[in-house]
Amino acid sequence: MTTRHLIPVLGDQLSLTLASLADADPARDVILMAEVLQEATYVRHHKLKIAFIFSAMRHFAEELRERGFRVRYVALDDPNNRGALSGEVQRALDALKPQAVIVTEAGEWRLMEEMRGWRQTFGLPVEIRPDHRFLCSHAGFRRWAEGRRALTMEFFYREMRRSTGLLMQGDQPAGGRWNFDAENRKPASPDLLRPGRLRIEPDAMTRAVLDLVEARFPDHIGRLDRFGFAVTRADAEALQDAFMADHLPQFGATQDAMLASDPFLNHALLSFYINIGLLDPLSVCRAAEREWLEGRAPLNAVEGFIRQIIGWREYVRGVYWLKMPGYRDSNFLDAARPLPAFFWTAETDMACLSTVITETIDHAYAHHIQRLMVTGNFALLAGLLPQAVHEWYLEVYADAYEWVELPNVIGMSLFADGGVLGSKPYAASGNYIAKMSDYCQTCRYDVKTKTGEGACPFNALYWDFLDRNGGKLSGNHRLAQPYATWRRMSEAQRQDYRASAARFLARLDAGERV
Repeated sequence: MTTRHLIPVLGDQLSLTLASLADADPARDVILMAEVLQEATYVRHHKLKIAFIFSAMRHFAEELRERGFRVRYVALDDPNNRGALSGEVQRALDALKPQAVIVTEAGEWRLMEEMRGWRQTFGLPVEIRPDHRFLCSHAGFRRWAEGRRALTMEFFYREMRRSTGLLMQGDQPAGGRWNFDAENRKPASPDLLRPGRLRIEPDAMTRAVLDLVEARFPDHIGRLDRFGFAVTRADAEALQDAFMADHLPQFGATQDAMLASDPFLNHALLSFYINIGLLDPLSVCRAAEREWLEGRAPLNAVEGFIRQIIGWREYVRGVYWLKMPGYRDSNFLDAARPLPAFFWTAETDMACLSTVITETIDHAYAHHIQRLMVTGNFALLAGLLPQAVHEWYLEVYADAYEWVELPNVIGMSLFADGGVLGSKPYAASGNYIAKMSDYCQTCRYDVKTKTGEGACPFNALYWDFLDRNGGKLSGNHRLAQPYATWRRMSEAQRQDYRASAARFLARLDAGERV
């Protein structure tokens, strides 16, 4: 049987609505899917992440076959596997002799650059189609960004609300406000009545993948005994329905809260499936909107949830493609400290960091405030090398792809881009963590003690961060108040903060337990 088109489908493109599949002919086209070592190891991905993607790929291939498509699927342990995407494309071209390659654009810069070279490499037509699963095109974001002094997400979000019609009443936002964030910053308390999470039991195909990943990636971070991801569209939709019914109504108020006994609270846990392609972002948002329209969820919860998808998710993707490839090397604050070993082991006496990193090891997940205000905040205050922090986040979270993770780390968490994405560094002392979590209650460090032995390290690190970066940050109008407070301190008090921070960082650099 002759082949008209070879259609490579990547591991995060598991959507039937993919642009490259729009006019695919089951009789004349072949879809290529390949588990390649290069993608599993260009950073040392979490075991759960690798298993989730490979299993979802295998199930998607079966879904395509059931729809009549010819699928050339290359498993990781195929003895002929060339270990790289381009190598498997070349092998398929040699075997099938198609007239052309049709592919949907890659989400990451490095793969997109590889695709752009395929026409010359393979010597036949290669059509790269836009990824229409995103609501704002690259060109659309460039048009929005052009001429702006600041790329303020809030203004982009309002444009997305207008263009999608989500939570709009005519040309006005529902409830008369664009943003209900002020109502979504409450701490949480343990709730025995909070519904449990639906766990998807691994089927035979998934169990085979788990065995493969454990055998091939034994030294990667993580554990596989808690695997419960959805790996099919139907199961992902079941998880979406469960979130809408059980957790969306309470999502808003406590979305910034953290509890040691409850790693998920009311978070959606749907980013895995949206980012891999099993769920459509606009459909998810419309489902949430219906919960408000039909009176089952309050507006502040629904608006906060939708903002994370059509606002923040689309915005960081726009920034990524607008600023790459140089964006990855940004280091505005000249941070250079290596990543401490406890980021891999959770072996630290700081209860907040130990809790969040343990949850990351167990689940390949932490919610956005844990990432921003615990691990990210520590990395910022301690001056960790941005590129090392970026690679850690990319490795350990199952929903992390460079287009979404890099701007969140380089821009939002570390201010390494100098303010392209965020208007100020998200730096905080231990007081913020104490207010929004119960972590401090069991910590050997005292959050109320500012300096010296037994003091919460975040307290001295916060003021030391502002002091040592004053030349670059003191003119930031959003930091005017903390810098004014710093100037009002006595020199003895300022020196006490500096010395306390220096002692902690010296222990960190020496590899001592902190």
